[in-house]
Amino acid sequence: MSASNILIGGESFRRIREDNCYYIDKTMFLEELLSQTPPMVSLITRPRRFGKTLNMTMLQEFFDIRQDSRNLFEGLAISKNEAICDAWMNKYPSAFLSLKLIEGQNFDHALEQAASVISRLCIEHEYLVNSPEVSEADKKDLSALIFKQGSPALLENSLITLSRALHAHWGKPAILLIDEYDVPLARAEQNGYYAEMVCFIRNMLGAALKTNSSLQLAVLTGCLRIAKESIFTGLNNFKCYGISDPKFSDKFGFTSQEVDDLLVDAHFSDKKDVMREWYDGYRFGLGQEIYCPWDILQYVDDLQTDPNAKPQAYWSNTSSNSIIKKFIGRTDFNTNKKFETLLAGESIEVELVESLTYDTVHSSEENLWSMLDLTGYLTKAQEEGFGDKTRLVIPNKEIRKIFIKSVRTWFTDTMKVTPREELLDAFWAGDGERFTRQLAQILLNSISFHDDHHEDFYHAVLVGLFIGCGYDVESNHEVGYGRPDIVIIDRRNARAAVIETKHSSTLKDLDANVSEALRQIVEKKYDAEVREELDNVLLWGMAFFKKRCLARAER
Repeated sequence: MSASNILIGGESFRRIREDNCYYIDKTMFLEELLSQTPPMVSLITRPRRFGKTLNMTMLQEFFDIRQDSRNLFEGLAISKNEAICDAWMNKYPSAFLSLKLIEGQNFDHALEQAASVISRLCIEHEYLVNSPEVSEADKKDLSALIFKQGSPALLENSLITLSRALHAHWGKPAILLIDEYDVPLARAEQNGYYAEMVCFIRNMLGAALKTNSSLQLAVLTGCLRIAKESIFTGLNNFKCYGISDPKFSDKFGFTSQEVDDLLVDAHFSDKKDVMREWYDGYRFGLGQEIYCPWDILQYVDDLQTDPNAKPQAYWSNTSSNSIIKKFIGRTDFNTNKKFETLLAGESIEVELVESLTYDTVHSSEENLWSMLDLTGYLTKAQEEGFGDKTRLVIPNKEIRKIFIKSVRTWFTDTMKVTPREELLDAFWAGDGERFTRQLAQILLNSISFHDDHHEDFYHAVLVGLFIGCGYDVESNHEVGYGRPDIVIIDRRNARAAVIETKHSSTLKDLDANVSEALRQIVEKKYDAEVREELDNVLLWGMAFFKKRCLARAER
């Protein structure tokens, strides 16, 4: 098994092992799950891309009575526990079902997708249709499910039907493994049919998991712990292990030691600090430091192609990050200051809610902070909160960049629907006093952030002001003897503006910095190129201190 043989996006334990791909051994998850009598139903919640599906396919290969999995687990940690292997390996009929493909645009579409997902599962166990041990009624229902001919009620009872047939055929109760159980609920909330989907999922899981004599145990995974009253009503054999629980805290995601070992194997030990800055920082359980495995494998794979490859925000490409955009856009919660604190690398203190429902996520500030924590955008800080409150931080550089991108997008979208006539009139009139007043009001209502260069936040605000106004907006364009920060060209009115910005260390430095910015434009001839096309050119010097600003124009 070589670190050069990484299967990107690999979620099949069997394929990774059979193809001799690099595998970080998480099989002690089995020992932690089974060393004592496990709950009848275990729900494990983790953010996306933390290895949930891979671990679930590993469980399937270990339990499945149809398989001989000794070769797959040979040399892995669990193979040394003979008692668990003798009692559980390939000893139970099991069914693995992922619900992540049920994401229809409406409820009827979602039901069609559910029928397809259930059909594939039943086809995998098609031998049950011909089993003399299975009742004729269950055979009939399984056949209908295979051909996607079942009613919604039949779909809701599909898992209990399948588990009953498995129990009858093999003489042993079944193990159900349900991955991404909450994806259909998230999509339903987004697309407006949440109540119908809650009812469907509640009925399907309730039938299969509650008082099912054909069930040995069940393991479910997802991002959120949906409130028991919503989905798991009456389920008393149920135990949830979230990101705050010590159990399984190192079984999803990579530990620091596992990342260090991978980098040694891949001959990239010099990238340890970069990996830590970009992809570490998650704290599960009682403070277990965890890396996002998706990012680590993606970056190592890129490094194998180009040893000088820069780290990327790989995780952001797997979701729309809509939760951040919706939160930032709320005007009924006063959260701007908290976001600015987070973006400055500091922690905030908030109350968290353990159990949520997707339809109430946006109903309170506490729910939204909880959602950001549960989905991996924030994580618990090292320092303790006061009383019932928890301290949260942005875990790493990757997530910080996602936040900043979301803030920029929110600002640009907000500006598109914000009246800017007075501000633009002051700008083109060269009225520094009036423009400063308008700009200061916008800054006051914005969420500030600073990248490696302090000017970046102010630069983004200024660009956002002019985007969508019919102007050509050139940012850091090479002209003259250097780079002006921004060039605005209004071709319709044959005019242009060159803007240079400065970050001031104190409030009293604003005036001097504005003068320096204007002098820099002239000395370095930032306006040379644009004057070749236009006569009417304004030179703007602007200086910023926190949310205070000063702007002055010359011609």
